[in-house]
Amino acid sequence: MRSLPQPSRESLSLAPVLHALGDPVRLELVRRARGHPGSTCAALADGLEVPASTLTNHWRILREAGVITMTVDGRHRRIRVRADDLGDRFPGLLDPILRLVAPGPPAGDPP
Repeated sequence: MRSLPQPSRESLSLAPVLHALGDPVRLELVRRARGHPGSTCAALADGLEVPASTLTNHWRILREAGVITMTVDGRHRRIRVRADDLGDRFPGLLDPILRLVAPGPPAGDPP
């Protein structure tokens, strides 16, 4: 497996991380990824009514901000939340945000 490019721990910046977490779909994807580390993009997005091209963009934004790490495993992309890196760089940031996210479809989507 190979990892896709991502920022180093030292170069993580707060503004891109908050931007990445500021979208309800991306926030839901991170919540799911945190609960199921190593899952594929498709498995984590299951049930979300979002086009594949839009999901690809959401994953890219999360990866480039340093919120997730993505590894290529054959035809699949496996996702892990960079909780340790985010915790070292911004202590106490991720857990309170994810606790506020209710399981299920992001707010604003039809039930």
